[in-house]
Amino acid sequence: MGRMTQRLRAQRMGDRSVGRIESLAVEEPLEIRVASLPATGLAAGGAPSELRPPSTTVTTTMRLPGDDFDLALGHLVAEGLIGDAEDVAAMMHCTDTGPDGSPTFNVVEVTLAAGVSLRRPVTARTEVATSACGVCGSTSVDDLLEALPHSPSDDPARHSLEHIHAGMAAMRERQKVFEATGGVHAAALLDPDGRLLVVREDIGRHNAVDKVIGWAAREGGLPLRGHVLLVSSRAGFEIAQKAAVAGAPVLACVSAATTLAVEVAERSGLTLLGFVREPRATAYAHPERVTG
Repeated sequence: MGRMTQRLRAQRMGDRSVGRIESLAVEEPLEIRVASLPATGLAAGGAPSELRPPSTTVTTTMRLPGDDFDLALGHLVAEGLIGDAEDVAAMMHCTDTGPDGSPTFNVVEVTLAAGVSLRRPVTARTEVATSACGVCGSTSVDDLLEALPHSPSDDPARHSLEHIHAGMAAMRERQKVFEATGGVHAAALLDPDGRLLVVREDIGRHNAVDKVIGWAAREGGLPLRGHVLLVSSRAGFEIAQKAAVAGAPVLACVSAATTLAVEVAERSGLTLLGFVREPRATAYAHPERVTG
């Protein structure tokens, strides 16, 4: 698993004290920078580093290392900063180093395609709202709905609850870091036929979702019409927001939904399922897409 896990000594306490080695999920920052090219683009073979356009930091998030390009691309798409992967010319890890002088790979620079610029100024709040940003309420939902590039409201997708449960089970089987540490979330994608396409893990549920959306963008799979987005956590506003922006018609979560997530789902046309634990699920919005 490389840098995704680290083994540390710990003390098991209870009936008797036992020293043991525990596997922990690695938590490191990732800074996402964006650079814009002039309309003429790069010279053939790419510009030398000293001629590269200046970059702007969009966000810094704590994440599980791995799939960093998916995370960066997915974040930009899910937050409405770019449309899809065609807006990006290149992505690269910057050569940052840690205190010991070794490379950390904790900075990703995204160079936009020639003539493309971010759809929102970075000086404004780019993330519409997350559980930590201090922006909340119906005003945020209004802003989200006005900016939706792919509304799921007209998606005729139908999925059986059996397929969704099977997808959840398949996602759980592929959560290798969770299996080793018990400390990360996962997100996954079911195609219109109920087949599991991709699973991504992260310490943050929103990062796991961004990684899945980034993967879909790289594969030319946006919008996610007909698909089910699976998440191994509760359904908060930020998860419903990202699902709606990506155009997924169904969001299925292991735990409960929040009121603002339900409002996003109801008003955007997103089917929202919580407590998806075999053999049941709770439908909070637009249950007509799920049979059984």
